[in-house]
Amino acid sequence: METPYNIQKIMDILPHRYPILMIDKVLELEPGKKITALKNVTINEPFFHGHFPGKPIMPGALLLEAMAQAGYVLAFASSLLKEKGMIYIVGIDKVRFRRPVLPGDQLISEMKILKHRTKVVKMSGVAHVNEKKVAEAEFLASLGEKL
Repeated sequence: METPYNIQKIMDILPHRYPILMIDKVLELEPGKKITALKNVTINEPFFHGHFPGKPIMPGALLLEAMAQAGYVLAFASSLLKEKGMIYIVGIDKVRFRRPVLPGDQLISEMKILKHRTKVVKMSGVAHVNEKKVAEAEFLASLGEKL
């Protein structure tokens, strides 16, 4: 198991930046197997102004993005993809949203590798808040050209 990643190491791996960077810290990483990542959800997030005024809820698409970014770090750290380049999500299946994510929550994304080939990785993921499942999905990611 590797030492958890701080935000600086995450930013060295992920191409994302504010406001779409959805991981603050990697809590646990077992290359080739699984990752657990944390996002502190704050009222300062730009999406809360419109989703929804007076009743802020984190959009489901951004829950999936947080999970996908954790998967990106896992694939990168696992050296599963033989070449270096951008990793793109090419499919998301079995998506379920269970509970809303609110300002003040700590979103924990857990991703596990199901299968991998030379340029493709299949992962399953679950997101939790206070040990309660808020979302789950399976992701298919593929190595693509750098932008």
